[in-house]
Amino acid sequence: MASQKRIAWITGASSGIGRALSLRMQADGWIVVASARRAEALAELAAAAPSIVPLPLDVRDASAVVAAVRHIEDEVGPIDAAVLSAGTYVPMRARAFSAQVVRDTLELNTLGVAHCLEALLPRMLERGHGRIVAVASLAGYRGMPTSAAYGASKAAVIHMMEALQPELAGTGVVLQVANPGFVRTPLTDRNTFAMPFRMEVEDAVDALYRGMQKDRFEIVFPLSLALILKAARLLPAGLYLRLMRRLVPTGDR
Repeated sequence: MASQKRIAWITGASSGIGRALSLRMQADGWIVVASARRAEALAELAAAAPSIVPLPLDVRDASAVVAAVRHIEDEVGPIDAAVLSAGTYVPMRARAFSAQVVRDTLELNTLGVAHCLEALLPRMLERGHGRIVAVASLAGYRGMPTSAAYGASKAAVIHMMEALQPELAGTGVVLQVANPGFVRTPLTDRNTFAMPFRMEVEDAVDALYRGMQKDRFEIVFPLSLALILKAARLLPAGLYLRLMRRLVPTGDR
């Protein structure tokens, strides 16, 4: 990752992990191109740090993503590291299940990542250098109450990155997936249930950035929750689902 002029592109940079990581990386000497849909929030971010370049973008628009990557590499320089953190979370109960919520969530959380990969991979492979970090979630490990849309979208990101990584091994292009647990952001503020091991966003970003200094495929934090959920993946479906029932409020059954 070391070069004289290190350039990072971060999506979802208007708030939460994306915003905090933009500030963290620029403080460490990176030129950060920060993208999100909210232009005013990006302008505020750029005003706080001179080496952050705002680039409004909706990652759901595939052609706009291609144009954005072309613009960055023509005007700023080759992208050394891309962190794809644009995403949304809408809690959804079974009684209010909405295919539209699923569609909208997949379009941003999953297809948004796919659009970025499509634009980035050919350029990085041609150079033989680059790093792409897709921010998924520990919620993508197994189904959890209220996360039918969100968990499915993050599971798809994990699967996509796992499928691509073996093919890219040895090419100089490093793929990583970041699986955070509960982090204090505007998205998790929507939750009305207890969130064990909830991290402050600054601590989460420190863990993510440390993981980017290595080539380990998966970056997980906090470790305590990650170990619990990794163990949960080994449980038989019947036992796991019985445990999940305890997380469903009585009135929603």
